[in-house]
Amino acid sequence: MCLEAIPPPPASVTRRGVLAGAAALAGTAALSGTATAASPSADPARGGGTPAGGDLVIRGGTLLDPATGEVTENAVVVITGGTVLAAGRAGTVAVPPGTPVLDAHGQWVLPGLVDAHIHLSTAAEARSALHQGATSARSGSTTFFQDIAVRELARHSPALAPRLTAAGVFVTPDLGDTVLADPDLTPLARLKDGVRSAEALRRVVEVNLARGADVIKTRVNERAGLPEQDPLAQVYSREQLAEIVSAARRRGKGVLCHSYSERGCHDAVTAGIRSLEHGVFVGERTLREMRRRDTYFTPTLTAIAGLAESADPVLAERGRAYLPVLKQAVLAAHELGVPLAAGTDSSGGTVRPIGREVELMRAAGLPALDALRTATTGAARLLGTERTVGRLARGFAGDAILVAGDPLSDLTVLKHPTRVIRAGVPI
Repeated sequence: MCLEAIPPPPASVTRRGVLAGAAALAGTAALSGTATAASPSADPARGGGTPAGGDLVIRGGTLLDPATGEVTENAVVVITGGTVLAAGRAGTVAVPPGTPVLDAHGQWVLPGLVDAHIHLSTAAEARSALHQGATSARSGSTTFFQDIAVRELARHSPALAPRLTAAGVFVTPDLGDTVLADPDLTPLARLKDGVRSAEALRRVVEVNLARGADVIKTRVNERAGLPEQDPLAQVYSREQLAEIVSAARRRGKGVLCHSYSERGCHDAVTAGIRSLEHGVFVGERTLREMRRRDTYFTPTLTAIAGLAESADPVLAERGRAYLPVLKQAVLAAHELGVPLAAGTDSSGGTVRPIGREVELMRAAGLPALDALRTATTGAARLLGTERTVGRLARGFAGDAILVAGDPLSDLTVLKHPTRVIRAGVPI
C-alpha cells in the first residue's frame, strides 16, 4: 500500500518550477477547452488567489445535508463564483436571473465527497478521482512532489482536479529515488542507516515544508502491499515519530502515519500524529487514546479489500486475513467516538471510487449516515476545511455530486455519480 514508484521529473524542475508548471498547464488546459469556468473567485477551501469558479443552479433534486441528515425534496442550490449562495426548497430560494441551470429531477444531490488518503501523481489520476466524485482530497504523499503541482492545478482549473491537501514526499527510512526530488535531499543518500537520525528526520520535514506541503506523511510499519515486507515490523520508534511531529508542528502542520501493528499504532498516536492510516491491528487501548487526543482514523478499507483480489498469493491471503480485523477495528473506533475519515489509498494509476470506501464503512457496521459523514463532514474536519467542504450550505464550496438513488438506503449509488460539479463547474 501507499505508493508506487514512478520515474523522477527532469533535473531542471525546481521548487518554484513545480508550481509554475502547474499554473501553465492549468492555463493551457482551460484555453484548449478541457475545462470551462465562469466568473473567477477565491477558492473558499484554500483561501486567497483567484482560481476559476462557476455560476450554476442545481434544481429539482432531493438534497441531503450530511451534517444534519436533513432531506429536502424539490431542492434548489445556487452557486455563484464557485461558492454556494443559497440552498433550500424550491420557492424559498431566490435564483439570480440568467444563471445556468442543471436539472436534477429524479436524482439526489449531495456535497462532493472527500478522499482523505489518495496518491495523485498525474493529471489523469486527478481527473479520474474527480469524475468518481472526490471533489476534495488529502494526499498520502507522492514520490517527487507531484501532489503540490496537482493542488495548484486544482486551484486554477477546478474542472481538472480535486481541491487537494498536499503531503509532499514520504518521511521514511529508505527514500530511494525520492532523494532526487530536491537537491536538499540528496545528501541523505549517503546515510548508511537511512533517514533515522533526528537531524535527517527534520531535514525531510523541512524540505517538504519549504516545497509547500500542507501536511507531513510518515510511517511506523512496513508496507502491506509488498509481499517481501512484514506490515507488523516497526521502522520508527516513538521518539523518532515524535521528532517528525515536533518538526511539523513548529510550522503548524499535522502528521499522518502509515501504521499496522498495535504497538506501532500506539507509538504513533502517543507521539502526537493527527491521523492514523490503515491501522489494521489497532487495539482498544490505542483507540481510547485516539478518542482522548481527537486523533483521526483513516482505515483505507478499499485498499485492504483490494489486497484480497491480488494475483500474488501472499498479498491475497494478507487481504483476506486483514479485512475482517480492520472492519472490527473501524466499528470499535466508531462506538468509542474516534473520528473516522474515508480514504481509498489509490495509487499507481488506478483510482478507486471513494464511494466504495463509504460502502465498506457501512459494511463494517456504521449507520449509513455516519458512513457518509466519513467522506463529507468528518473528512472535511480532518482536512481543516469543515467550514467550506462537506455540505451544500451558504458559504460552502460549490462542489456537488448527483446520484441516481437514496444513498441512505443504498450507499452503492455513491460509486457511480451521474454528475459531478466542482466549484460550480459541471464536469
